[in-house]
Amino acid sequence: MPVHSIPQSMLEAVRQFADPQVAHDFFVGIRFPNGVACPRHGCGSASVAYLEKYRRWYCNDCKKQFSAKVGTIFEDSPIGLDKWLPAIWLIASNRNGISSHELARALSVTQKTAWFMLHRIREAMTDKAFTKLAGPVEADETYIGGKPRRPSIGRQTLASKKAPDGRKVRENPKAIVMGIIQRGKQGKVRAFVVPNATGPTVANKVRANVKPGAVVYTDADGAYGPLSADYIRYVVNHAVEYVNGHIHTNSIEAFWALLKRTLKGTYVSTRPEHLQRYVEEAVFRFNSRHSKDGPRFAVAEKSADGKHLTYKSLIGKA
Repeated sequence: MPVHSIPQSMLEAVRQFADPQVAHDFFVGIRFPNGVACPRHGCGSASVAYLEKYRRWYCNDCKKQFSAKVGTIFEDSPIGLDKWLPAIWLIASNRNGISSHELARALSVTQKTAWFMLHRIREAMTDKAFTKLAGPVEADETYIGGKPRRPSIGRQTLASKKAPDGRKVRENPKAIVMGIIQRGKQGKVRAFVVPNATGPTVANKVRANVKPGAVVYTDADGAYGPLSADYIRYVVNHAVEYVNGHIHTNSIEAFWALLKRTLKGTYVSTRPEHLQRYVEEAVFRFNSRHSKDGPRFAVAEKSADGKHLTYKSLIGKA
């Protein structure tokens, strides 16, 4: 099977992947660099025969056929790789992402199809590999969402709930995203949608992602107080200053600016149940910020292997 070079521009990608056979061969080369093997769980045999007419393989061990899409985000999709690969290029290379309406127009598919495709690609962009960050790191949280709206009936105030001490507390309509970033030119970021910004939640996220004894920079929020027992913690009080020498959280703030520009400028209105995937998309582009479009596209495409997302699970009906 011929090996095709990684395109270096959108024009090259469109020209190269316009041929479904070329798109198929390219993905196979990326997914199986050492030769095609059966992707079915528990098999993995390299004893396969290619059925060229159907673009499928037959496994001589498990006696089943499989296509290049099996075991990837493309599985069960009627959309050809000649559209999937340009879609990956567009979402991976655009600094602020691409909306489902834009993708639908670009690929000549429906908006619903484009929306599902983008969520599958975001699933592929999620980094499943895990190693703790060594530090120094910055930890912070931000709030995502619109301003609270009044009910349509009369001039009622927003729905409120009671705190344990009986006080009425206004519901917070915004989602909370916590981030941890490693300082340095090649520093990586990790971000998570969290249910609250209390001490146990944020402190446990740091402990799960940062090696004990590392230097951690935070703001003066008391929720990060417990970290002082396990880490070398430096605090900047944003009520007084934003930078005090090397003590600041500017790196994670820069990531928040990119994330919010993407959410407000491109996606406009994201549902809380899908927010983590949008965050993962922003994390992927940030962590590959020093790569050119071609290599970043190849990494995103390779990440499609071993991941799967069904429409029912996406809309919460699985």
